[in-house]
Amino acid sequence: MDRQRLRYWVGKAYMGFFGWEVEGQVPDAPRYVVIAAPHTTNWDLPFMLGTAYVLGFDPSWIGKHTLFKGVKGHFYRWLGGIPVDRSAKKDQVQQIVEHIQSVDRIALAIAPEGSRSKQRYWKSGFYHIALGAQVPIALGYLDYQRKCGGLGPSFVPSGDLDADVARIRDFYAGIAGKYPENFSNIAFRPEGEGKERPPRRGRVSAFLHGLGWLKA
Repeated sequence: MDRQRLRYWVGKAYMGFFGWEVEGQVPDAPRYVVIAAPHTTNWDLPFMLGTAYVLGFDPSWIGKHTLFKGVKGHFYRWLGGIPVDRSAKKDQVQQIVEHIQSVDRIALAIAPEGSRSKQRYWKSGFYHIALGAQVPIALGYLDYQRKCGGLGPSFVPSGDLDADVARIRDFYAGIAGKYPENFSNIAFRPEGEGKERPPRRGRVSAFLHGLGWLKA
């Protein structure tokens, strides 16, 4: 049994065990960005992976380049990790855009909330990555009320930020996370508004945070 078929049955068994359904389909494109939302609990990760395996795509994720040194680097890459050098002169978005354009296939999963706790804004990186690479954004979701995970519509960002964010907001209006009160407001931080300084993290916690397992 090949890897994709094995993952399909693992995902099918996991989702079925918890009484969940999977719906939707992957975009008709070899490269795309997947929004992973709502993100309000650690349970989101296994349900997201189960959904991805059933639908037939391997989600990639972004991590600090220092995580990918040595033997563990091979393991993280096998898990779908993409190293990004935050100290480089080239900005992170451009690094990821160039990576996407250099590969034949990729489904880059990003949780724009960045934390399980409620945030004032979504992080806009996923949007600028998709815009720069000119690839679709797929609206991935976990609806705990209906016990259903899937991929909704996908679209290539137009550059009209307000219109595209409104489109995303309208879709997620009917989706309930495990803790709906913690679902962050779907809006980007206005230009000029100061950013909160993130807490310092060790290597392991930085990796887990990158996957969305730890709070900001």
